[in-house]
Amino acid sequence: MTPEKRDKQRVKLLPKAPTGIPGMDEITSGGLPKGRPTLVAGGAGCGKTLLAMEFLVNGAIQYNEPGVFVAFEENAEELAQNVASLGFDLKQLMKQKKLIIDYVRVERTEIEETGEYDLDGLFIRLGHAIDTLGAKRVALDTIEVLFSALPNQGILRAELHRLFRWLKDKGVSAVITAERGDGTMTRFGLEEYVADCVILLDHRVAEQVSTRRLRIVKYRGTLHGTNEYPFLIGKHGISVLPITSLMLNHQVSRERIPTGIKELDDMLGGKGFYRGSSIMLSGTAGTGKTSLASALVEAACKRGERCLYFAFEESAHQIIRDMRSIGIDLAPHIKKGLLQIHVARPSQYGLEMHLVTMYDLIREFKPSVVVLDPITDFTSVGSELEIKFAVTRIIDFLKVNMITGLFISVTSKDEAADQSVVGIFSLIDAWVNLRNLESNGERHRGLFVLKSRGMSHSNKIHSFYLTKDGIKIRAMDLVGPQTEFSTT
Repeated sequence: MTPEKRDKQRVKLLPKAPTGIPGMDEITSGGLPKGRPTLVAGGAGCGKTLLAMEFLVNGAIQYNEPGVFVAFEENAEELAQNVASLGFDLKQLMKQKKLIIDYVRVERTEIEETGEYDLDGLFIRLGHAIDTLGAKRVALDTIEVLFSALPNQGILRAELHRLFRWLKDKGVSAVITAERGDGTMTRFGLEEYVADCVILLDHRVAEQVSTRRLRIVKYRGTLHGTNEYPFLIGKHGISVLPITSLMLNHQVSRERIPTGIKELDDMLGGKGFYRGSSIMLSGTAGTGKTSLASALVEAACKRGERCLYFAFEESAHQIIRDMRSIGIDLAPHIKKGLLQIHVARPSQYGLEMHLVTMYDLIREFKPSVVVLDPITDFTSVGSELEIKFAVTRIIDFLKVNMITGLFISVTSKDEAADQSVVGIFSLIDAWVNLRNLESNGERHRGLFVLKSRGMSHSNKIHSFYLTKDGIKIRAMDLVGPQTEFSTT
């Protein structure tokens, strides 16, 4: 059949059941297979039960699809307590007839293999719960408990096939959890062959930093992401972090926002940066990067806009004190609720947790400007490639939400001005470079605009002064004396 004839035919795409899990529906191209079973395999503590539960809870709340959770290890009370800290109110959902939790106690010593062993009892029990609730989603947690007393591989294989076929015939979107085996994906090594979708979860520790990873091993009938994706269990549940999370179709603004420094605005065509753009402030230590970022933050707050400042080296009190020495007082803006300074050492937790923490705080505070000071500190918790992926995701996230991002990068004196430690030069819309220059026994600060997309800008290096009356930018002068404070 030619491509033209295929295009003319109506191709029925595989229907999906959205998970409602941030990032998950993106890498699965819409969710898990609707009306088919999905196997979620992984070791202890990697998040299998939570993923299955969140699939049901989100289905009930967001998509009006009631669910049945069949537990073989924990009862309803224990499950409700375990997920309450994530904001899941299972008891309320059960009262609203949106969720049933059925605890099935399976004792291996009480099971006698007779050769006639089957799952008819489970099918009757589960079928009644599905019919009573009108359930569209089902979770079974975990399958090993159900089959633990069956050493006969023939019976085991037959019953596994029958279980997955029964779920398909009922037309429910099912998630079945399974433990990793010794050298195999699952304990029995059979489940992955009968499931339509297989998701592998992994929890690993490298250099004392724990990370969770998710990979879609197979997904019949649809395209899907094949990479290994970091995911986190945060205060709102699971978040999956795709390596790229933007289809480059976000809207852009033509509005220009002043920097608060007239001379810098003049270098940018007299109007400042575009709103929603990504801006890099780079330079060696002591060149004034934090001071320049604080000036931009102060200008935004004076316009009544909210700003969120992520500081990875200095405390909020230290930043406020130091900025006062150059005439920038951030304290009133914090008091008014226009500015939040969030402080955390990069080594406090892994790169992915930092990213999700930033996502959560940005969603809650809804700022117009976000500062990351400095992004190069993350080299202590991730490789250059991992940092690049993380910064790419935060840039994408800010652009989609039309938030102006200021990224501070510390460079060494041996690096060229157009080099970035985290390799994101091509992603940045505007780049201001600061440098130290020496002349006549004095240190001079220099500033120039390396790039600024979509606007004319100065290509000259200017002198950059930090004074008690604020930041001053002048034509380059390497002869006159430098009278300024040393605040950075």
